[in-house]
Amino acid sequence: MPPTLLRARFVLTMDDHGRVFPDGAVLVRDGLVEALGPWTDLRPHWAGETEDLGERILLPGLVNAHCHLDYSSMRGALLQPRSFTSWIRRLNALKRELSDDEYLAAIAAGFAECAAFGTSTVLNIAALPELLPRLPPPLLRTWWFWELIDIRSPRVTDDLLAGALAFFDGRWALDKWHGGWGLSPHAPYTASPMLYALARKAAAQHAMPITTHLAESEEEHMMFTAAEGPLHEFLAGLRRPMHDCGGGATALRRLAGAGVIGPECIVAHLNELPPEDEFLLAPGGPLHGLTVVHCPRSHHFFGHQPFPLERLRTLGANLCLGTDSLASNRDLSLFAEMRAAQHAFPALRAPELLAMVTRRPGAAPGLGGPRLGQIVPGAAADLLAVDAAPERHSSSHHLLEALAEALVVFGGRVDWLTVAGRRVR
Repeated sequence: MPPTLLRARFVLTMDDHGRVFPDGAVLVRDGLVEALGPWTDLRPHWAGETEDLGERILLPGLVNAHCHLDYSSMRGALLQPRSFTSWIRRLNALKRELSDDEYLAAIAAGFAECAAFGTSTVLNIAALPELLPRLPPPLLRTWWFWELIDIRSPRVTDDLLAGALAFFDGRWALDKWHGGWGLSPHAPYTASPMLYALARKAAAQHAMPITTHLAESEEEHMMFTAAEGPLHEFLAGLRRPMHDCGGGATALRRLAGAGVIGPECIVAHLNELPPEDEFLLAPGGPLHGLTVVHCPRSHHFFGHQPFPLERLRTLGANLCLGTDSLASNRDLSLFAEMRAAQHAFPALRAPELLAMVTRRPGAAPGLGGPRLGQIVPGAAADLLAVDAAPERHSSSHHLLEALAEALVVFGGRVDWLTVAGRRVR
């Protein structure tokens, strides 16, 4: 793509300083942001191609910090469940019915839907990574997290991880795809502590990100602290070793105490956080600065306990938003997730909500390559233009606040999105 100077009514950088450039410009070269500032400053020194985006807001492409594209064919297939465990049973039954071609079609549809809602980067859990060689280069910047499960046979843990690393070492698509690879021990009820330990070690050695589901449901909490409840009964029936259940310790405390998770992990959910576990995330604790991904509409679908957002903010967690999958959500819109989070937490200001889908997930540990979620020199030219101008009569608002509010309430689909400087919408 030739270098291009972009012009927009507003350039919203989402950088650490909250800069906004009215009548702003961004110079894109070789897939990166080279320069930005007022149009009147950049235009006189530029003789190349220009593109005028009109009255739109130009901002970083959105980052979906937790998604399962494999399940994009399951919209509406699972009714609101009686319990988290009953949903797992039904999901597993549906997964067994799908062919490889249907999974591939679901992933393609999920990518297209993410792009339509302004998402340029997806942190995706891949339950069937062996299908990836059959995929064309994805539209979006994607981190593929190999889902690791050893619930039935912990003894194959070494072979399981070795197979994953051999697959990644092939680097068969990195020259064509934007993003990278990661590891995902699924959850403490499906992945053994040994598998967590091996995955953490391998992720560090190979400079890969690592993510996991943790403390998602009350049933998981009951299983580990009291050795009871529907999830405990279900997994015991599958002959999972249950010696790590009971005695009052949560899965979070068990994993942190064993040293098999750390602040470099990206944790999805963390809905259950008893006060006695807060020391783990507090300054000086072994998980301080942990990246935590909240999925507001999936959270509502399951009827989980209120998400401990205010406590996590106070503890210094890096809070992000994700959509989860269409097996527990209506669509893959991060705009809708921001509105759902604002509804649940009215004190959340719009700029903070926007940071939870741009700058904060872009700073998650392990995502190597150019900076994401900000428009700054050297950042990825993953850019989004939205026709959502702020109210002209809201002069009492700071401009950043007004622009962010206009974006949070944006309910349409986007028609201008780039990844590495290349148009995908």
